[in-house]
Amino acid sequence: MAADKYVAYYRVSTQRQGRSGLGLEAQRDAVQALVIRHGGRLLEEITEIESGKRNDRTELRRAICRAKVSGARLIIAKLDRLSRNASFLLHLRDSGVRFIAADLPNADETVVGIMAVIAQREREMIARRTRDALAVARKRLAMLGRALGNPNGAAALRRAGRGNTAAIAAVGAAAHKRAEDLRETIADVIASGSLSHAAIAAELNRRDIEAPRGGLWYAMGVARLRQRLAA
Repeated sequence: MAADKYVAYYRVSTQRQGRSGLGLEAQRDAVQALVIRHGGRLLEEITEIESGKRNDRTELRRAICRAKVSGARLIIAKLDRLSRNASFLLHLRDSGVRFIAADLPNADETVVGIMAVIAQREREMIARRTRDALAVARKRLAMLGRALGNPNGAAALRRAGRGNTAAIAAVGAAAHKRAEDLRETIADVIASGSLSHAAIAAELNRRDIEAPRGGLWYAMGVARLRQRLAA
């Protein structure tokens, strides 16, 4: 009986990680251990280096194509790291390729299809809850004669003594969501060598990434963002 064939797909978040192999070696070890355990053969290893919220996964498409045309199974090291990424899971589900993860070997293509639907549904529900919370906040703030988007945010509402729990929570939720959107970008900027708040702000401006309320980044804004991400 011919040995099972595999095509490995690895993912690292930054160019620096890609060059240094940081995180890549552990993924390779996990994948190779599973291939050996199954008595299989690894045809090719394909690595995706990405930062930020990218959906154009060129190397993932190449790995899927390679697996399909060779009759191999696509293998990754850690499904749990990607299990909430709807675009990744939907791409896998719709590709029709056979699939296995080293950390969850029972999570085959059927399980991935179910996870993709759940991840997409969760994403839609989070977006809907955010919209609903913001709508409530706008209505409550309008009754107070204020507009959502006050330059000083929830802190100004608390100082004025005119805020309420729902409005403050909505503003905080929006700020938290924006911070999470920027998490990988900030990690990439820091990995590239920008360490101080001022240096990070300069690099964000160079990349044309807008500050939360538009315009340019400054050291104080970066400090607030990093504090929120660390919370």
